[in-house]
Amino acid sequence: MNIKRKPSYFELILILLPTLAIIYAGFWGAYQFVSPAPPRNIAISSGNAHGSYYSFAQKYQKELAIHDIHLKVIESKGSRENIQRLLDKKVDIALVQGGTAYADEDLVSLGSLYYEPISIFYKKGLNLTRLNHFSGLKISINVIGSGTHMLASQLFAINHVNSQNTQFRYLPPEESLRLLKSGELDAAFFVSSVYSPVIQELLQNKSFKLFNFERADAYNQVLPFLSKVVLHEGIIDFKNNIPKKPITLLAPTANLVARDDLHKSLLILFLQAMEKHHGENDLFSKPGFFPSDKLTAYPISDVAKRFIEVGPPFLMKYLPFWVATFIDRMIVLLLPFLLLLLPLFKILPPVYRWRIRSKVYKWYEELQYVDDQAQVDSISQTEYERLNSELERITSEVSKLHTPLSNADQLYNLLLHIDLIKKILKSKFDAE
Repeated sequence: MNIKRKPSYFELILILLPTLAIIYAGFWGAYQFVSPAPPRNIAISSGNAHGSYYSFAQKYQKELAIHDIHLKVIESKGSRENIQRLLDKKVDIALVQGGTAYADEDLVSLGSLYYEPISIFYKKGLNLTRLNHFSGLKISINVIGSGTHMLASQLFAINHVNSQNTQFRYLPPEESLRLLKSGELDAAFFVSSVYSPVIQELLQNKSFKLFNFERADAYNQVLPFLSKVVLHEGIIDFKNNIPKKPITLLAPTANLVARDDLHKSLLILFLQAMEKHHGENDLFSKPGFFPSDKLTAYPISDVAKRFIEVGPPFLMKYLPFWVATFIDRMIVLLLPFLLLLLPLFKILPPVYRWRIRSKVYKWYEELQYVDDQAQVDSISQTEYERLNSELERITSEVSKLHTPLSNADQLYNLLLHIDLIKKILKSKFDAE
């Protein structure tokens, strides 16, 4: 008798196919929640090509290029135009001056970056101690649409200085500097880092004075986005003692603002760049103060808040950007493993064993029938041949079964039982 001891591949396939279908359905459902990969091309709206916003945007561009992401730097007239570009979805991220934000829920701040002091330079011969003293003068307050223009208009309006009683000019910083030096302007209003070339040149020029905000606390009370800062004596140039005395200034903060749909992995890259380029101390802040979740133009992003509190995600600390991003996206696919795969692996072996056993057990029903027919007092020749033929058929069919070694005992038991019924049948026939 040739008993097949190979595993039943048909049974394996019969069990595995629906199992694989369930797993595939689970993965497909989970994949619907996998975030897309970060885009490789994004745009930032900066500012004037000669300003600090543009300079920092270029630094961000270099940081992202390390990770094979192209950041297009686009010039602008200033913060208001930057915000509008974000709202129109023409750019993904922008540098924005505090106090210039629209009330819009689709934008989030990644944090404040540094203080941007208000620097009002005026001719040395003028005695200007209050902003209302600027009434009647020729003043440049930057181009319309810029954050500087908006802030200058607010401050002068509080002091009743307006276009009806004052000659406002709407010029970019470089042009304002040129006309101030030529005498065509009496004063110029700037909101920029003290390290910008225009501000540095004016601080070194003895023909002009930097306005001292004596009422800085009052302005801060009216316009809370403005902070009071002090340009300490000699801090610009210790050798020549510039400035010659402490000067109180007002300062909004520069913010990095993004659309709320910008990929979170890209937000992390920008936050890392911010930490690198704005984490050191400057003339107005201590090390580690910036980037900050305070003094922001818009609500702070959840991603930025976590980054500022605990640093970058674990994966991005130790793995290349694209590897960390891929793993982070694929983590959601572990859900089918936890909810489907592990329970299925526990169920499959018993189901397989049951399927194999059922192939053996079904012949016991026919064997039982033959046994019942044999339980009579006498068996005729015809009946004996019929029942014996039935037993031979069962034996032949059972011998064709494919069973793994782990189930061979059940098959042998069946064959022993068949042989036992044969002996009982023969003994009864012989007794006749």
